[in-house]
Amino acid sequence: MTQTSDISGKSWAMVTVLGFTWGGTFLVTELALQGITPFWLAAGRIGFAALLMLAIWRALGGRLFAQAPNRGTWGAMIAIGAFSSAIPFMLLAWGQQHVTSGFAGVTMASVALTVLPLAHFFVPGERLTLRRAIGFLIGFAGVCVLIGGRAFESTGAGLETAGRVACVGAALCYGISSVLMRRLPQVDPIGLSTVLLLIAAAIVVPAALIVEGWPPLPSAKTLLIIAFLGLVPTAAANFLRVTVIRTAGPVFMSLTNYQVPVWSVLMGIVLLGEPAPPSLFLAMALILAGVGLSQYGALRRLFASARAGQ
Repeated sequence: MTQTSDISGKSWAMVTVLGFTWGGTFLVTELALQGITPFWLAAGRIGFAALLMLAIWRALGGRLFAQAPNRGTWGAMIAIGAFSSAIPFMLLAWGQQHVTSGFAGVTMASVALTVLPLAHFFVPGERLTLRRAIGFLIGFAGVCVLIGGRAFESTGAGLETAGRVACVGAALCYGISSVLMRRLPQVDPIGLSTVLLLIAAAIVVPAALIVEGWPPLPSAKTLLIIAFLGLVPTAAANFLRVTVIRTAGPVFMSLTNYQVPVWSVLMGIVLLGEPAPPSLFLAMALILAGVGLSQYGALRRLFASARAGQ
């Protein structure tokens, strides 16, 4: 059983917050990788987030489903836990060691293009219309303009090709998990966020042990960075992501991925003093135009609701 899409002003606010949050995550991840290996970085942030969400969920009563789920639902949740956090976090943390940040940004934007055809076939009400497809392509073009040639520059790393495959794989995982999550029956969003993180932790911790062995004791700085990654872009953002997908749908949620490289560039300008690329404003105009075209109906309802409330 699925819900009908409910794209409200709150939904727009949540995807904006998610875009801003995840836009800064690449920078923080680079800092964390200086003090810990990639799989243990994924395990640390997911494990911290899972324990935090578990404490909150239990304090609120620990409710999950309105009705007892069947075996297929639990199977879907295991798949979502793997594809929404465990696998992409490991792939991105490992892949970022071997690719440019520009390539990573483009692959994250491609999540929207992955979700479109999947949602068309597997999510009722998420039809792939010509207007929506053109809008998403315009937005993706804006991301490519923003990043420019950096998306195709070579790092010279011996494992660069494998790193690029890892980033593309992470994007595919996000797209698959969004569609699967939308198809779940009625479920408490806090409970769902918690269970998905617990499932992800159960996958990533053994994987880190097998691939990288026992981790060295990280420094206090690295532990603080991991705690931040677990609290903000993992626990809090995962709850917002679940809420957006469950109420507004996976296609609307994928708009977040167009914002990530924009916020990343803006943070670099403001926080690191990086020069503003001349293509920034053109890229932002294309992204906004693409979002507006692909979500024209939702924007029209939002503005109509705002006028009615005045």
